[in-house]
Amino acid sequence: MSAKFIDYDQSTLFLLPPSLQDWLPEDHLARFVVEIVDQLDLSSLKAAYAGRGSQPYNPEMLLALLFYGYATGVFSSRKLERSTYDSVAFRFIAANTHPDHDTIAVFRKRFLPQLKPLFVQILLIAQQTGVLKLGTVSLDGTKVKANASKHKALSYAHACKVEEQLKAEVAELLRQAEAADQADLPDGMNIPDELSRRTDRLKAIAEAKAEIERRALERFAQEKEAYDKNLAERAEKEQKTGKKPRGPKPQPPEPGIKGKDQVNLTDGESRIMKKSGGGFEQAYNAQAGVDTESMMIVTSHVSQQTNDKRELEPAVANLMALPESLGTVDAVLTDNGFYSETNVGACEKNKITPYLAFGREQHNQPLMDRFREPLPLPDGADAVMRMKHRLRTQAGKRLYAKRKSTVEPVFGIIKAVMGFRQFLLRGFESAQGEWDLVCIAWNLKRLYALS
Repeated sequence: MSAKFIDYDQSTLFLLPPSLQDWLPEDHLARFVVEIVDQLDLSSLKAAYAGRGSQPYNPEMLLALLFYGYATGVFSSRKLERSTYDSVAFRFIAANTHPDHDTIAVFRKRFLPQLKPLFVQILLIAQQTGVLKLGTVSLDGTKVKANASKHKALSYAHACKVEEQLKAEVAELLRQAEAADQADLPDGMNIPDELSRRTDRLKAIAEAKAEIERRALERFAQEKEAYDKNLAERAEKEQKTGKKPRGPKPQPPEPGIKGKDQVNLTDGESRIMKKSGGGFEQAYNAQAGVDTESMMIVTSHVSQQTNDKRELEPAVANLMALPESLGTVDAVLTDNGFYSETNVGACEKNKITPYLAFGREQHNQPLMDRFREPLPLPDGADAVMRMKHRLRTQAGKRLYAKRKSTVEPVFGIIKAVMGFRQFLLRGFESAQGEWDLVCIAWNLKRLYALS
């Protein structure tokens, strides 16, 4: 007796249900994304359309397409376009239309700066549904590869060397062009084309050198500011205590360009950064602050700094700018990369209790040391001493332990599950907008899971 199979015929009419509402399960993420976008105030996006020319796609649909794409690991505009044909979920979001990749790419590039208010609107929706209430925030950064190769980085010393070589070649080409007899030219050489190529390269090198010089001036100004501040603090401590500060006296910074100073010719605003596990890559430093209860991202920004020392203050400023209805941030948890006296003061100035790791604890501590309370604080303890004491208490250890189980899993899921390991867009502002898009996609996935 032969087996019977389910009918299988591509010519069957209405292979999909005639109604879009029947295409997906009621609890599908694509439906949830569309419902959230329907609640957002997109008046500023819609007002940007002049009403001239061909009829544009609705910004609500394009935005939902981007949100769902980033939430499910589909980032490129070409893949998004193809998914409106291949994927039932994308077909549902696009209402069976098919915006081309140019339309999607232009829309994303054009409206990236306007994503930050939408980020806040989604947090307000989460608060209204009872999912989010600000309290303790875990802050960290992760290196995300730029859309540029580190091998396209040009150092100042090498730029000067190549510049001299190109100038010599241009002079030789001009001499050949002026010569009456060009019979000695190699076959296939076209002097105007060769001159044009070298002129373009000289222009690019000149721009790269100018950028390196600008960064050198900026670096010196920052180092000089830190040096002056350090001297002032040492003098103040010496005046208060009557004792000479311990440690070597800080050395003044040296102005000028270093031979290894470099700029990337593909994305000049990205930086060479050390990555976890060893090695270096052309990257941006992506920052996120995660609410420890809901694991939703409540603050995000992108930095060109290679470490996190300067990233706490902008993160705190973003937290202070959030609507009061979201609640009040009462504590911030960070690893040792954020620790500095300035950062401790910035938290306390904004009435936020800092839990900034000030060192690395050794593994396999003695049993009693793990459960022993620290000695009482001395009279007149400053903000840093109070924070260190707080982190040594049992309550402080329990609260700080939430850091690893909140912000680090968020980065892990964004990179390993959502698949976002590299920026598609080039330039600092574009990277900032794309990171906002990634964080919105994460928040939508998290809100969907919690709802």
